[in-house]
Amino acid sequence: MIDSSSVWHIALMSLLLRSMPQASSSASVRCMIIPDLQWKIFQLVHDTFTERSRNQTLLALALTCKLFTGLALDFLWQDLSGIAPLIKCLPSNLWKYVKGNLEFQRTMTIDDWSIFCRYNHRVRSLKTSANTLGAGTWRTLNCPPFSLPLLPNLVSLVWGAITSENFTFIRLFLTSKLTTLNISRKITFGLSEQSILLCIPMLCPSVSNFSIHRAIESGEISTALQYWPHLSSVRTGEISEVAILYLSNLTSLRSLKFRLPSTFLFASTQTRMQQPAFCALQELAIESKTLEVLDAFFETLFVAPEMLSFTVTEQISAPLALASLISCLPNTCAHSSLQQVHFNIDDGSFDDSDPIEIASFQPLSVFRNLRKLSFQTEYYLQLDDTALLQMVKAWPLLEELHFEKSRIRHHITSNTFVSLLQHCPCLVSVGIAVNWSAVDNHGISLDVPYHGFAHKMLSHASFSNSKIRHPTRIAAFISAIAPNIKSVKAWGMAIYEHDRGFVKYCSRWDLVQDLIKSFSMVREQGRRMVLLAGEESDEEADVGDASGGEEDSEEDTDEYSDRTSSDWEEE
Repeated sequence: MIDSSSVWHIALMSLLLRSMPQASSSASVRCMIIPDLQWKIFQLVHDTFTERSRNQTLLALALTCKLFTGLALDFLWQDLSGIAPLIKCLPSNLWKYVKGNLEFQRTMTIDDWSIFCRYNHRVRSLKTSANTLGAGTWRTLNCPPFSLPLLPNLVSLVWGAITSENFTFIRLFLTSKLTTLNISRKITFGLSEQSILLCIPMLCPSVSNFSIHRAIESGEISTALQYWPHLSSVRTGEISEVAILYLSNLTSLRSLKFRLPSTFLFASTQTRMQQPAFCALQELAIESKTLEVLDAFFETLFVAPEMLSFTVTEQISAPLALASLISCLPNTCAHSSLQQVHFNIDDGSFDDSDPIEIASFQPLSVFRNLRKLSFQTEYYLQLDDTALLQMVKAWPLLEELHFEKSRIRHHITSNTFVSLLQHCPCLVSVGIAVNWSAVDNHGISLDVPYHGFAHKMLSHASFSNSKIRHPTRIAAFISAIAPNIKSVKAWGMAIYEHDRGFVKYCSRWDLVQDLIKSFSMVREQGRRMVLLAGEESDEEADVGDASGGEEDSEEDTDEYSDRTSSDWEEE
């Protein structure tokens, strides 16, 4: 870990290096001329400090001596949030802020461009997070006295908060070295924008990480994807069946997030998907209008991802369709690889007479390495103590389990909740509804609950719409079985805002959170008191041993004196 004092020590050594003869300079000073060591130190400065401290430190190093200047400037300009920092390096009479935007006040000369070129080749990553350049500034940058791109060594581009009118200027930053391209802002694609999108693969053939706002609808996205042979990560909205087939054959693809077409895939497409597809995929996130379309997509597919995520936007009658989708997953996904499953379902029917049964998730029990499971919907979820415990027994490595972002009808008992913790020793975060009446109706016992069982890993818990009457009793119980818990929440979801007792139960659970923090502090004080008492006892024992030794010595001396006196008398 490098701090500011270490950096100034490096600077001091560089000054010594310049002022001392080579023969008399110390080894620690001479080692600073080693290029690899310099790079490693500056890399640590770049990666460790906050952006402001990092830039100040790198600037100070650049000004220290010529030995550091080039490398320090490379790291200083490596990552840019916008083009404004480059423009601010130009003469102050060239630019001015006008209504929050940088505007040029005169013509940009060859000398100005020469200054610009001192730094532009050092930029590796650009994120246009704010629209701070005026239209005239963009037009000037569009006409440099050298061939494009403006930043010739750019490898990562995030095109963010820029207006749709300025999207055409993205071509100023398209380099053959670009490997990451993220168009993160929703833009209305007209003919010119679509033309540029089609040109990007030709200008940037090395792109491996591509992301575009999911709301951007353009058939050219599907076409552009098929020109990149080395894609490893793709984030996009809806794409065509042809694009899906192309991506399924890429051996480099590790992460894929996309939206399925609203209609079922053609039979010919599904037939071709029966062959080995997505063979290297580790993360698969799919959005679909309905569960039925999702189910059909997985019908002939076999993949081995570590993470699966499903988002459904226009579902009608979820229970049967969800059960069908989940039941096909054991035949679709490799049992040993799957570690995370996430469901987010927007059900438009909202039929409370036909809830989703927790038993619907039972087929997931075959995935023994499951670590994270979450389910979110406004539909009613019917919990069952026995079914829940049967599932969690199959997931000994489970770290996160979240059902609280749903309308939960039946609440599991506190005994079942403790059993859940016992079967999942790695659980860090849990969200579920619990019936706390068994704890709420009895005072705080002097005996430790559950024979002293304590789940040391749990740190966050959310209890949905669980109702309680005595916050102190609940807090004492939770604090005892999960002594390291840091956050306890309930009734925080918007779906409960109109329920009776919303304000009352929110305030009670807020009190539980405060009490658990206090109990944790008191427990720590008690632990330290025990340790302190043990140390004092050890010290007293040491003193006692020392005192006992001195008394024995005195007795031995007296005995020796008596013996010599008696002997002398006899003589």
